[in-house]
Amino acid sequence: MTEYIEVQTAAGRVRGRWRPTTGGTGAPRSAAFLGIPFAEEPIGDLRFQAPVPKAPWGGVLDALEFAATAQRGDPGVTLIPEPSVEGDSTLNVNVFTPDPTAAGLPVLVWIHGGGYFAGSPASPWYDGRNFNRDGVVTVSISYRLGFDGFGWIEDAPSNRGVRDWLLALEWVQQNIAAFGGDPERVTIAGQSAGGGAVLTLLGMQKAQHLFHGVYAISGALGDVAAPRAEAFGRALAASGGVPPTVAGLSTLSEDRVLALQKKATQLGPSSLTTMIEEGLPLGPAIDGDLVPRPTRESLRAGTGADKPLVIGATDDEFTMAFAGKAAKALRWVPQAVLLNRFGVPKSIRADYLAANADVVRLGKARLAGRVLTDRMFRTSVPRIAAERGDAPTWLYRFSWPSGHFGFAEHCLDVPFFFDCLDGPSMEALAGPNPPQELADDVHGAAVAFIATGDPGWTRHDGDAGAVRVYDRPTRDVADAYASVRALL
Repeated sequence: MTEYIEVQTAAGRVRGRWRPTTGGTGAPRSAAFLGIPFAEEPIGDLRFQAPVPKAPWGGVLDALEFAATAQRGDPGVTLIPEPSVEGDSTLNVNVFTPDPTAAGLPVLVWIHGGGYFAGSPASPWYDGRNFNRDGVVTVSISYRLGFDGFGWIEDAPSNRGVRDWLLALEWVQQNIAAFGGDPERVTIAGQSAGGGAVLTLLGMQKAQHLFHGVYAISGALGDVAAPRAEAFGRALAASGGVPPTVAGLSTLSEDRVLALQKKATQLGPSSLTTMIEEGLPLGPAIDGDLVPRPTRESLRAGTGADKPLVIGATDDEFTMAFAGKAAKALRWVPQAVLLNRFGVPKSIRADYLAANADVVRLGKARLAGRVLTDRMFRTSVPRIAAERGDAPTWLYRFSWPSGHFGFAEHCLDVPFFFDCLDGPSMEALAGPNPPQELADDVHGAAVAFIATGDPGWTRHDGDAGAVRVYDRPTRDVADAYASVRALL
């Protein structure tokens, strides 16, 4: 079997490499084309500007290794292995296909998470080989992060990271047929900040022509208010001793901006409530241009109503934040103080605690984790479903308890979605021997949705609508988000 394969894109020829798929009975091999640039390097005069499409190149570009990532340095211990890759050409895509000579295959475009300031498309968990096995062309994209991607600058284009997503999706429209994909069958998906990204795109009028379905996993919407974005940008520039302009900020090195950003976004005890109520300070901002209003308002007004949406979360996204010493300390915190700390009004506490009696019995740390999870992630699932009205929407919960943590934590569902339980760093997240049958369920429904626009269970229909609960066994449950109703 030939190891290498070449494809002609609009900007030039690229060389990829064949690899085997794993499990299943579909396509036995997958071609990976890594680090294809879709834009010019965002450095120098282009650093704080909208992305510029990549100029054509001559010859054949080797797409055999991951290209540069916007994430820099050692990310430390992360739930998903997301390595940093040095270099300047950070605006690139990775394309995985079962057959570049095919025609009309459905397409998945993956946007990684990381709080809009971290994360990497070079994760082995985002390899599209097993989506390829099942007939889906897969693309993962790299985009500018943190202040370079989302920080307010007086005379620079807003939402530069969002503009990176848009240009990457334009690249998919122009080039995916050369890899066997159908530009009229593109599903965008992401997890955490990536899940928020695809919801942002779903609510953007200017993005509607670029995709045809959305799969939002634990979506964390940005929707940074314009005054907050501007205040953060001015404060960061001031801390660097420069005016909040392109000229001023360009005098600061990338390392210096990253250091200022890290200091400005450190979470202290008093900032937890702010994060719960207002979200992160860096992320897609309501700029009056690309994002003219909050995403949920746009969805309520009907934007994206023709696009099918699958949306859900894990049951205990951030409960691991209260493990160890924090769990011991919380034993002495009165329940009322804990609930007040997380912004749960007195008027609804009795109803909320009754609806979550199973978690309350497990102690204060588990309750704190569930409240934080509900406020930041799980309440948005039924809210967005309701705001979309009759638009085709399917809800799920990922409830299988990790063999390591003992609950369904943040990121746990990602390797099941990609069907990569044989990948590295799995035991630290999922414990030993995570169930392949559950991966078959999660991944299989994703393939069905990408291919047909229907994941295979009953779509949302008010509180009585079915919710797919991923556990052992996987089952469909009516009103499975009832435990967050008091918070709505």
